[in-house]
Amino acid sequence: MRRKTNLTGLLFAAPFLIGFLLFTLYPTGASLVYSFSDFNLFKPLKWVGFANYEWIFKEREVWKSIKNTLYMVIIATPITLFCGLMTALLLNMKVRGQSVFRTLFYIPSIVPVIASSLVWMWVLNPQSGLINSVLKTIGVNGPNWLLDSGWTKPSLILMLAWSSGGVMIIFLAALQDVSKSLYEAADIDGANTLRKFFHVTLPSISPIILFQLIMSLITYFQFFAQAFMLASLTASGPDQTMAGPEKSLLFYAILLYREAFVDFRMGHASAMAWVLFLLTALVTWIVFITSKKWVTYGGE
Repeated sequence: MRRKTNLTGLLFAAPFLIGFLLFTLYPTGASLVYSFSDFNLFKPLKWVGFANYEWIFKEREVWKSIKNTLYMVIIATPITLFCGLMTALLLNMKVRGQSVFRTLFYIPSIVPVIASSLVWMWVLNPQSGLINSVLKTIGVNGPNWLLDSGWTKPSLILMLAWSSGGVMIIFLAALQDVSKSLYEAADIDGANTLRKFFHVTLPSISPIILFQLIMSLITYFQFFAQAFMLASLTASGPDQTMAGPEKSLLFYAILLYREAFVDFRMGHASAMAWVLFLLTALVTWIVFITSKKWVTYGGE
């Protein structure tokens, strides 16, 4: 009877186990092997030791991509978290049509990347775009958003802030879970709105802030889709670099993709993937360690 029960359980778990083995465990192990080899899908695997990792530290484009990626990690992470939190605070207020406003602010986060990129290509068009047209009415000449290397990454951050509805909805759920008695106690002590925000709201939602921070860091270390679309849409001629003007859109994940699926250097791409994994794990670990000083859990 017990063997029959175990067999039944394994049969129900089989789809997950097979999928995990084929699409997670095997690719992970294979990429580790490829990272120490010269392999391009068209010739036999050749063992090269740490040569691929040495290439990472010597290649200028890799360092350029790391610089661009760290820009997004350091700048885009706090901006998108701030926008999501501020939007959640506004949508947490009791106003007429509250559900309509929440829906409108959440919709951009579920718009497909291709569609949103095309929309933003028009919005950021230097001649006829919405933003520059508005700036022109007040006598300001808008920048060349997508073709000026100094403005390409701010353009991406603007897009990300616009689509921060996913961050907003999680913050909104956290805000609604803050105990009303804490606000009542703060009112009795004479705390104003600002003090209540810093001494009641933020400590109460600090575990959610930690979660959002970790997820944002992981996302921006792997930043790819929006930059890939903008670099592809603004490329001229047979440009296969996917780097944007002056390589300002060459992010680490884009270079990894190019090495793997454009130049077919799987060894380089696999080594880059493992370096990215280790770097992300290190930063995540540091955030977890430092979170003990600013995250407050219930009952503490």
